[in-house]
Amino acid sequence: MSQHIDQISQPYQGTPVRVLVIPGLNDSGPAHWQTWLASQFKGARRVVQSNWDEPDLDMWSAQIDKIMDKSVPGTIWIAAAHSFGCLALAHHLDRRLGGAPRNGRIGAALMVAPADPDKFDVVHRLPQSGLGIPLTVIGSENDPWMPLQRAQVWAGLWGARFSNLGAVGHINTESGFGPWPLGRFKVDELIRNQQKQFRIDRAHPLELNYAI
Repeated sequence: MSQHIDQISQPYQGTPVRVLVIPGLNDSGPAHWQTWLASQFKGARRVVQSNWDEPDLDMWSAQIDKIMDKSVPGTIWIAAAHSFGCLALAHHLDRRLGGAPRNGRIGAALMVAPADPDKFDVVHRLPQSGLGIPLTVIGSENDPWMPLQRAQVWAGLWGARFSNLGAVGHINTESGFGPWPLGRFKVDELIRNQQKQFRIDRAHPLELNYAI
């Protein structure tokens, strides 16, 4: 019995959750909320594209793959994507859905102002069903890159919770989104939920008995 108690008293020592920032077309500049968000989390990474002006779904998705494959085994990432970066993330998740990750994997995601797949002729290449992870989509009533109703439709197809931020444009630097506490709150929430799941998955049966 004392051995079981010792196991219960030891804190979880697993791999910490890390934040992955996935910018959209033309990258996210130094004043963009994504750049600010990355500065808020130790160990955050940014997906870097070889050509920020070329919205190539395969190439952009492959850059996410590279970070996952080079991660420390067991690493869980929380993705914060914007615009075309959201489409690249959906493509990545769809291709890896159900597969055993070699190293890292994305455990939850925040998609902000996703770009309209119709604008890039990639509707047929994107998933039309759930992406298999906790997902939150934030849209805008006057986003020039995605009508609100279509953002809601895509969020529904992907099994995401949807939040309407109002008439705030494309939720980028041009529409006044530099430091963005709500964005950080949403990411923090996803991180806490992942950590709670870690505790449940790794709990000793005696811990679960006490919790009932």
